[in-house]
Amino acid sequence: MSDPIIEFIDVDKWFGRSQVLKNVNLRIGTGEVVVICGPSGSGKSTVLRCMNGLEDIQQGTIRVMSKVLDRKTLASSAFRSNIGLVFQKFSLYPHMSILGNLALAPRKVKGLGKADAEEKARRLLDRVGILDKAEAYPHELSGGQQQRAAIARALIMEPKIMLFDEPTSALDPEMIREVLDVMRDLARSGMTMITVTHEMDFAREVAQRAIFMDRGEIIEDGSAKEFFLHPRTERAERFLDTVTHH
Repeated sequence: MSDPIIEFIDVDKWFGRSQVLKNVNLRIGTGEVVVICGPSGSGKSTVLRCMNGLEDIQQGTIRVMSKVLDRKTLASSAFRSNIGLVFQKFSLYPHMSILGNLALAPRKVKGLGKADAEEKARRLLDRVGILDKAEAYPHELSGGQQQRAAIARALIMEPKIMLFDEPTSALDPEMIREVLDVMRDLARSGMTMITVTHEMDFAREVAQRAIFMDRGEIIEDGSAKEFFLHPRTERAERFLDTVTHH
């Protein structure tokens, strides 16, 4: 691997007395499509939130795009705009149209004019299949449409890294596919993508690499194909049996 775009070195994190990350070491290369899986409470979302500074760490070092993730680095809005994050909940501003939601950050952070920001927003809404909802408000959209709008809002800043934290877990089953289709398209585009998900079929299909976590530790890290076919540990095997044979 050339210089990693994300690197964790001996990272530990506690919530109070509970250690949620234990000696996490991780290198992710530019353009890699990585899935992080594991049981609830294993530290998956915490790792993701540490990647963009939403969570502090107590020990170790995190580097993103060759910069140590510290207060000084995170104070730069230009740096932060290189990391897109899509949560379980859609986090759209309810009082703004979908177009307004997308155009806000490019205008505030990148200084784009209103017309340019809105043109860019419409192109992205078209890409995720909801251009017809540009003037609608979030409450007028289905959950799947709102999540696609949230993905477009993250993409409008032209991030180098996209992080997805269980982006389909709050959706009805029939809406999951439309969001996963957008993510498949992204994965094929060469974007560096790290996804925490329970959608194992999706993970098996698009991920190049699988990271399996349990109790705050990385138990397995390797080729996604190998992980799903031949997990190396009994713990991962038990997990896959549970999630793939419901």
